[in-house]
Amino acid sequence: MPGFAPVRPGRLRTLDICSNVCSNEVVRWERQRITPPDGRSGTADSDFTGGGTPELDLGISPEPARGGVRGVGAGLRLPESVPIEAGTQDAYAIEVRAKSILNRVPGDSHVPFQWTLNPYRGCGHACRYCFARNTHTYLDLDAGHDFDSKIVVKVNAGRLLRGELASPKWRGDPVAMGTNTDPYQRAEGRYGLMREIITALTERANPFSILTKGTLILRDLDLIESAAEVTDVSIAVSIGSLDERLWRKVEPGTPAPARRLEVVRRFAEAGVGCSVLMAPILPGLSDSAEHIEHTVAALAEAGARSITPLPLHLRPGAREWYRAWLQREYPSLVPLYARLYREGSYVPESYQREVIDLVERAKRAHGVHRPSFGAERGRARGEGAGGTEAEPQQLSLL
Repeated sequence: MPGFAPVRPGRLRTLDICSNVCSNEVVRWERQRITPPDGRSGTADSDFTGGGTPELDLGISPEPARGGVRGVGAGLRLPESVPIEAGTQDAYAIEVRAKSILNRVPGDSHVPFQWTLNPYRGCGHACRYCFARNTHTYLDLDAGHDFDSKIVVKVNAGRLLRGELASPKWRGDPVAMGTNTDPYQRAEGRYGLMREIITALTERANPFSILTKGTLILRDLDLIESAAEVTDVSIAVSIGSLDERLWRKVEPGTPAPARRLEVVRRFAEAGVGCSVLMAPILPGLSDSAEHIEHTVAALAEAGARSITPLPLHLRPGAREWYRAWLQREYPSLVPLYARLYREGSYVPESYQREVIDLVERAKRAHGVHRPSFGAERGRARGEGAGGTEAEPQQLSLL
């Protein structure tokens, strides 16, 4: 795929990670390290099975590092920069071989799923507000440009998944994808990991959900249709606003909102059904009654199965990156954000309720009556399936 320059395996070192879990409540990628060449080891928590430390075999080129790449990139001789495509900076794919791929969400998390799968770390969508930014710092990479441009690719994700689904310990629980970084980001166009992942899940009739901003999911519509014939499948697209000027500024690496609307339409026409996470709704930028009405009307017209509004939340890492962007682009809004986020990562409940009420009124006006995404896990054929409706803030995946 144009713009992605893979770093091929050379001399190997080992990166230990304690967990690949990233959810609305808990991120557990602490205490990571690169094993020194002399084989000395540090400490790390066990993986989700409790049976040891998962590892990534990371390709390291013997040539000196270019540009002072740190941590996971130490020793990498990166190729010459190739522009990724309009709207983003140069990007590199760091190919790794993971030791495990299914990740258990900690029991104290409030998200409506127990297992996740993330074939990529880092995301070329470059959304200014992305909550997962801080996870790149666990690799000694920064939460800003490195998160957008140094993408860790688990090239053996499909093979690993087949093995883990075949394990006698696996109980067939639903697997959520897109809960950390987008599985249909630009790197997927080069590596095509999702086709093998979806095929493996379908072969086992294992329920799954996908959340994405990427129109590349249409490439796999045939596989998703087949999966929906044998198991529960939930598909959701994230569209927070249709304002193209705002989109270019805040989500520069993503497909345009109009193209994402077409994804919703295509899935609806195929009979699979597609929910929309109207996320994030940005204070002072996309939260007016007129703005929300316009967005909901377009989502309804495209055939959205359900619409879930999610006001912006800003965690450490994302907070600093977004605040710097806001200061550059909309300095007059800085005091508003200081008030709304003075208590932490989330806006006050009163603001959340006001925004959600605006969306609910617009949904009723345009005939969108289904529960919010996450509250339904029915098959594409319309059969009911288990699932407990959660508060919108608990579904915040972005």
